[in-house]
Amino acid sequence: MSPSPAPRSTRPDQAARLPAGRKADLALYVSEAGQVTVGALAEHFGVSADTIRRDLDQLDADGVLVRTHGGAVSQSVMETTEKKLDLRLRLQTSAKDKIGALAAGLVQDGSVIMINAGTTTLAAVRHLDKHRNLTVATNNLRIPIEMPPDVCRDLYVFGGAVRLSGQSTIGPVGFQFAGSGNDLDVRCDLALISVGAVSADGGYSTSNLAEAVMMSEMVARASRVAILADSTKFGRQLFAQVAELGRADYFVTDQAPPPDLAKAFRKNNVEVLTPPTGPPDKPDMRQDF
Repeated sequence: MSPSPAPRSTRPDQAARLPAGRKADLALYVSEAGQVTVGALAEHFGVSADTIRRDLDQLDADGVLVRTHGGAVSQSVMETTEKKLDLRLRLQTSAKDKIGALAAGLVQDGSVIMINAGTTTLAAVRHLDKHRNLTVATNNLRIPIEMPPDVCRDLYVFGGAVRLSGQSTIGPVGFQFAGSGNDLDVRCDLALISVGAVSADGGYSTSNLAEAVMMSEMVARASRVAILADSTKFGRQLFAQVAELGRADYFVTDQAPPPDLAKAFRKNNVEVLTPPTGPPDKPDMRQDF
């Protein structure tokens, strides 16, 4: 990532600004530049790289920009271009971890699961370390790397074209006997499907047509379906529908949906799973003698 030219709105006296003012100027700079390095920002604002890192961390936590290794990317860049996996891994990390833990709780030992590509489903995989004897089929090329080795009895990757940006495959949800040319019908006990948008009218959707077809086929082959999406996806509708709202058995998310969406879930008998609210549990300090 190379430094970008200074936007017209910056001023030479920015180094003298109070921290709050500097962060506002920094946010505007990143927004106009699109992407920029820590070194370039430190030089431009006349402060240390550590100061810039702290400012970027705070602005990332506030949702103003996206902190990346060595710099930052503006939200506009993230919203107007296809988000590469390494950048998407930086978004909503806490929410995805909570969703992943809840989704992993739906998986039963010895079951067959299908998992689509996505960073939220990847978070679920990281919570499967206590599970055993699973059969997993996926188009997510990161899962063979991330899956704990003791978890799976068998792990299969669907074939097709490779999307390098998402580290996934796009193709048929199925396999063939070697040399026979015959498709082998495959089914699963549970499909874990992460989506880019969810709305009462539009159901579950994503931005890529071929990906939507593949996700829809995974849903059709599952006895139970869990849709995974963080709260930033509420009330949105993207290009291609994956499934209608009622096709899911569970909707796993990080926050309670807004009233209209919650009502639609109830109407369609979809169980909404969210992390517990309230203060964290205090550690048990008792000792058994």
